[in-house]
Amino acid sequence: MTTQSVKQSRPSRLPHLAYGGDYNPEQWPEEIWPEDVRLMGETGVSMVSLGIFSWSKLEPRPGQYEFEWLDRVLNLLHAGGIAVDLATATASPPPWLARLHPESLPVTQSGQTLWPGSRQAYCPNSQAYRQAAQALVTQLARRYGEHPALTMWHINNEYACHVSACYCDNCAVAFRKWLQARYASLEDLNRAWGTAFWSQQYAEWDEINPPRLSPSFINPAQQLDYKRFCSDSILECYEVEKAVLDEITPTLPVTTNFMGFFKPLDYWKWAAREDIVSHDSYPDPADPEAKIDSAIHADLMRSLGRGRPWILMEQVTSQVNWRRVNRLKRPGQMRLWSYQNLARGANGLMFFQWRASQSGGEKFHGAMVPHVGTSDSRVWREVVQLGRELAGLDELMPSRVKPQVAIVFDWENWWALELDSKPSAELKMLEQLKSYYKPLFEHNIAINFVHPEADLSDYRVVLVPNLYLLRSQAAQSLENFVVGGGRLLVSFFSGIVNESEQIYLGGYPAPLRKVLGLRVEEFDPYSLGQTNRIQVPGVGSFECSTWSDLLNLEGAEALASFEQDFYAGRPALTRHKFGAGQAYYLATRPEQALMDWLLQEVCGEPDLPEIAQRPAGVEIVRREDGTSRFVFLLNHNAAPVEVGLNGTYFELLTSQTAGPSMTLEPYGVALLKTEG
Repeated sequence: MTTQSVKQSRPSRLPHLAYGGDYNPEQWPEEIWPEDVRLMGETGVSMVSLGIFSWSKLEPRPGQYEFEWLDRVLNLLHAGGIAVDLATATASPPPWLARLHPESLPVTQSGQTLWPGSRQAYCPNSQAYRQAAQALVTQLARRYGEHPALTMWHINNEYACHVSACYCDNCAVAFRKWLQARYASLEDLNRAWGTAFWSQQYAEWDEINPPRLSPSFINPAQQLDYKRFCSDSILECYEVEKAVLDEITPTLPVTTNFMGFFKPLDYWKWAAREDIVSHDSYPDPADPEAKIDSAIHADLMRSLGRGRPWILMEQVTSQVNWRRVNRLKRPGQMRLWSYQNLARGANGLMFFQWRASQSGGEKFHGAMVPHVGTSDSRVWREVVQLGRELAGLDELMPSRVKPQVAIVFDWENWWALELDSKPSAELKMLEQLKSYYKPLFEHNIAINFVHPEADLSDYRVVLVPNLYLLRSQAAQSLENFVVGGGRLLVSFFSGIVNESEQIYLGGYPAPLRKVLGLRVEEFDPYSLGQTNRIQVPGVGSFECSTWSDLLNLEGAEALASFEQDFYAGRPALTRHKFGAGQAYYLATRPEQALMDWLLQEVCGEPDLPEIAQRPAGVEIVRREDGTSRFVFLLNHNAAPVEVGLNGTYFELLTSQTAGPSMTLEPYGVALLKTEG
């Protein structure tokens, strides 16, 4: 569906680390605007996102554009030395679009129309929506393309956050066209979808519909293709706007904000079409693993951009408004999580939003300027402190995080794995992913996420928590990685189907049998609460859950075996020496203690020569450039801790020497600089 070639990414024009937030002056009287700019200067704000939800104010009636108010805002910000990430304002169409074009509204799988009254009330395949959006973006680009405040473009906002799939007649027509581009003929489609099952053969393209509600399991290949189509359809909306900006303002970088491991959109495809990856991060302070949630999303953003700096486009100063219970960040926690994102590759820290709204659905969402104001506010003091610290850290901007361990992650696999009619509905991609990531995080082992077909030559270890859907090219890439000397660890229920959701015959996991040196004879999914145990000779006995593969070895050696059930004594963990490398296979999900041991065996110790002793709960991350290394120490404990250092170092946040040990306050941060 997406035919436009991917352009070479344009670098950020930001001369400093970005600091600021979403600015919505249209919600406030104009006399407040100069005070906003003055306060932004006081906090060290260097950039704001502007106009994200302003379409109805910019175009109150079809074709009637009112830009004078935006002129005044841009001029005020520029006079205050504040750069602008200008939004195209297309995330929330004005009410007149639905009135004039009711066919532009999205329709659910059950046929219910979603009406205006919140945001994102549009079908991604509505030509009326796309044409109106394109016209608005054209006007914005022509008017502001050379404005000195404009630093980058912000297309739409949080694509698919509320409407990730539409099932209307617009989408049915577009889906058929998408399928015709994907498959050379109906015969090819029928073969790929396996329509001989349940008498589903199609004789005409017009017989094919979106996977609307059906009496039983909907064809899994059809469901998978529709997920691909929906991601591509929404991406095409982005590209319609980006094409206008590329033509009128070819030197300005473009972004749209991602939402971490957001299932509906294949961010690998999206990130390839962005100049700067940006992200909205909202870990739950009530979650004891919020620090891991924050870190894993930051690593994903850096990986999506192939290691380039990215921007944390949204976070909250205090508390959000959209959970059932919205816990408050503890004193220092906003600063801590901000530095965590900076440590993991961000070159900008932004918030939603600048000033807390007085009305609307997000009026209880925290902001840089809270409802209580600035005179006696903990939030304001923390905002000012962070801004002043960031103003002195521009030397970080050229540095990068450089992991040697990669985790394979793929959206198509995620979609396929969690379709219905599987051996277990309890096998979830993100749970499996985090069972790998958590031990790595706890041991401060830096990782990148990689697409299954990515170049793996920069890594010495590749981890595959699950790759149920495996293309032949990806299987060959993993095999070549091991032959060349790499270490590969693969978990259960991988290499089962091809890209059409068709089983690889010849024994599971057929595309990986040679490199893993084994065959899976059967698999035994566990009921909720069911467990088994694994015996690792010389190490101990460990609990496992979720799944057991019954393995027959074909060259691999058993490193551990199951202790219970009729397959007691059969391998649970194997290793196969293949070429110059080694391939491990894990046939179940073990408790974290065994994952700690296994990942240490496979990955080794982290390369952190500056650290002599690390207390529990202290995260250590390193960025580096050609001449310097920057080591972040992040205390996630609510109590002070002592960190042992190998020598003395310059600490950038205090401009003092630190070592041979240093104290980190509760939720405290230190940033060490070393040369060479």
